[in-house]
Amino acid sequence: MPVSAEPEAIPSSNDSLLGEEGAVPISRRLAAVAFLDIVGYTILMASDENRTHRRWMKILDEVIRPRISQYRGRLVKLTGDGVLAEFSSALDAVEWAQDVQRLVPSVQIENDQQSPSIALRIAINLGDIIATEFDIYGDGVNVAARLQEHAEPGGVLLSESVYDVVRGTVGKLARDLGYIQLKNLEKSVRVYAVSVDAPTIVVPTRRHRENLPSIAVLPLQNLGGDPADDYFADGIVEDIIMSLAGLHELFVISRASTIKYRGPPPDPGEVGRALGARYVFFGSVRRSDRLVRVSIQACDSATGETLWGDAVEVPPGELFDLQDHIVRKIVAGIAPNVRKTELRNAMRKRPESFTAYDYSLRAIQIINSLDKQTFLRAREFLDKAIAEDQHFAMPVAWAARWHSLYVGQGWSLNPSEDAVTAIQLAARAIELDEQNALALATFGHLKSFLFHEYDGAQMYFDRALAACPNHALAWILSSATLSYIGEAEEAVSRAQHALRLSPFDQSLFSFYMFLNLAFYAKGEFAESVKWGRMSFNENGLYTANHRILIAGLVGVGRLEEARDVAARMIRIEPEFRLKTYERTRQPFRDAKIRERYMQHLRAAGLPE
Repeated sequence: MPVSAEPEAIPSSNDSLLGEEGAVPISRRLAAVAFLDIVGYTILMASDENRTHRRWMKILDEVIRPRISQYRGRLVKLTGDGVLAEFSSALDAVEWAQDVQRLVPSVQIENDQQSPSIALRIAINLGDIIATEFDIYGDGVNVAARLQEHAEPGGVLLSESVYDVVRGTVGKLARDLGYIQLKNLEKSVRVYAVSVDAPTIVVPTRRHRENLPSIAVLPLQNLGGDPADDYFADGIVEDIIMSLAGLHELFVISRASTIKYRGPPPDPGEVGRALGARYVFFGSVRRSDRLVRVSIQACDSATGETLWGDAVEVPPGELFDLQDHIVRKIVAGIAPNVRKTELRNAMRKRPESFTAYDYSLRAIQIINSLDKQTFLRAREFLDKAIAEDQHFAMPVAWAARWHSLYVGQGWSLNPSEDAVTAIQLAARAIELDEQNALALATFGHLKSFLFHEYDGAQMYFDRALAACPNHALAWILSSATLSYIGEAEEAVSRAQHALRLSPFDQSLFSFYMFLNLAFYAKGEFAESVKWGRMSFNENGLYTANHRILIAGLVGVGRLEEARDVAARMIRIEPEFRLKTYERTRQPFRDAKIRERYMQHLRAAGLPE
């Protein structure tokens, strides 16, 4: 519940029972918890460790510690690149945070006159805590810790419980950011941003982030007129931002920066210049008793060109299911269209001006052709991307995917060695970005497809989908592993979900193949053949689809058609032999499916 008045300094109430001799006493109390963190600390330390350490110590000694004492707080602990502090007064905590942010830029100016490099994020929450002499715990602390991740560099965020206390004083000019879902916390939290009059500090970023296409998703205009619907519109925007950010191939401007554009849509060029966004997305939501309509369009902020637009109309139902449906459809349209526009821009560049992202896009464009010579060129582009930026996970993950296809197509002269290379690349991509869903899903698929480690694979798919719940490739690859182990019902469900997430995917033939695979594992051969034929029509060079299609055709008794597909496959993969395939690449763990599958392939006359 919101706190209605400023709490007095509350004496600790000792809740602990007397246990063993020397036990640390535990107290419970209401407190304002402040969590402070350095933006881009790892990058700062990598670029200039001595200067970063020197400046951080100076900020601690000359600003943070003295001001905590001045505002009657307690420094609970240092976390290396952060500070956890406790105040008995929410007003004191907010004024401390504002004071710290005002002073941080100036205290960093040194004799060399180098500009300030350390920027801080601060979040404050008011709630119950469990305290010992040296630490504090509880939801009150957890909310503050998670909330600071959403703060702008140099900014201060307040939870609703803090805002309710200070709204008549320092909170008068606070901006309402709406409800934000915090990581690992069940309930969303209403958040407010307090402005601080201080010089802007240039925030360090990894080099590849600067080259990614930047996107700003503006608040949706509520055309229904009912202020109660604002939270619905805000929830859609929040989910879109989280889904796009989870793709890790786009630089997504935080909602804390875009919330000020609530209302009639502004000029995209103006927004692009203010936020440094190449693409601007805006739209509206109208909800009535009969219909919910969400429309959105994407503009190139530099040219004003409309790249894509769509409207979703659905009957009102369960609110959150409805919201998920809308978000899925919008994200499925946004990401491919941005990628297509960026590829078009890259094609116009001179090769010497290509970025790692440009090279990656060129590779992704041709990797799906499965023409062998074109496919080999994709690896050249990926190598150039990795050489251009060795810390960029995207091309490393796609290089792992390339090796998986290379082995799967039967082109590798040393499949065992290439399988090891593939999984090493996937592991490297995860090392570079542990939340990269593409890298995690690729690693999981390699473990099951090439190494037959099915249980370990599922753990990585779970991580991939936790990192980005709307990542279509993660859903489709996880479907394959479920088919391999005989969980065909769930495999079909996941493959269908992936297709809904990305109905116009560049590798649509592979999505159809995985549906072919899932229905074959389920024993529904007619449905399997339907999807196998669709995959074949999209790309007739995909030998993984050929094999499942052959088996499905035998399953429905169309032996001549099966032999025709088998002959086509052998022309693409002339070295294919059933015994070698069964010993190495045959993917099924389920014994019944494996036995049936090999019988069907033999019946089609594939060479032993």
